[in-house]
Amino acid sequence: MSSPTLPTADTTAVYIIHDNPEWIPPFTEALDRLGVPWVEWLLPETSIDLTVAPPQGLFWSRLSASAHTRTDPNVKEYGRAVLEWLAGAGRIVINGRDVYELEVSKVRQYRALTEHGFDAPRTSAVFGAEALPEAARDFAPPFITKHNQGGKGLGVRRFDSHAELDAAAADFAAEGANAPIDGITLVQEYVQPAEPFVTRAEFIDGAFHYAVRVDVSDGSFELCPAEACEIPGGAGATPASTNAPAVEPFAVRPEITRGTPLIVRLEALLAELGIDIAGIEFIETLDGRQVVYDINTNTNYNPAVEAAEREAGRTAAADRIASVLAARLDEAVSSAVPAL
Repeated sequence: MSSPTLPTADTTAVYIIHDNPEWIPPFTEALDRLGVPWVEWLLPETSIDLTVAPPQGLFWSRLSASAHTRTDPNVKEYGRAVLEWLAGAGRIVINGRDVYELEVSKVRQYRALTEHGFDAPRTSAVFGAEALPEAARDFAPPFITKHNQGGKGLGVRRFDSHAELDAAAADFAAEGANAPIDGITLVQEYVQPAEPFVTRAEFIDGAFHYAVRVDVSDGSFELCPAEACEIPGGAGATPASTNAPAVEPFAVRPEITRGTPLIVRLEALLAELGIDIAGIEFIETLDGRQVVYDINTNTNYNPAVEAAEREAGRTAAADRIASVLAARLDEAVSSAVPAL
């Protein structure tokens, strides 16, 4: 249960602002191994006193675009209020106010990607459900839908005909089974991978960490490392033969490095946008496109991949993040303005 007011530490600490306790242990365990003090700020069911300055420390926003599906539909607004409070006080925030606005809007993500010359799926933003069928007429089937404020595959469905969407459009209305929280549904071209996987490149402190191959042979094509984001009804792919060798759902792609041209460009994008931690998903197509389609600033890591990295003597992502937070906490302490 959340505290009536946001808790503070007796010493400078890393404050983790989030909405889902299930995602936090890998990071707090890594911080504990380094002896770094931390405090959870779990939203909602808490409050902030706007007449009091936030505590000194380092703040890390792990607020997610899908928070409204787990707790309170207004969590996005609670997060905005907290991040505004911190920004006004000049506190150092990892993935702060402006980054959160990108997290909760795929329209913003699309604009950022295309303005920086990335190949992104052709997309239309549709306001309300009644306009969906007409907007989709500009897309040749198959095409997909997704929620503007997404995460974990919210609203992601493949349609193989316009008639199919016509019949399902009411699901996207305010009281429908697939209603977007902000009323905005995206219609997007369906991008077919050359092979049945998508890639998620992870960045920590603005620098490439590793890229993970995410298997989509079961018909899914938008996945996060922590859990599969299945498309209802499948994406039309043929399931693998029962005699085929098992494929790891998540595996590191060692051939992708910090020197890979796409990675170089993505690092530059994150630097310009002020994003410290992100997972960026892209698809490689049969005709040679590298289509970047999702920027996740609340990123999680697959436990099997993390374990394999440690066993191989490499630094797991959670451990790397803990080290970065420890260093940035020291910077925050040294730059803190003494209280009057």
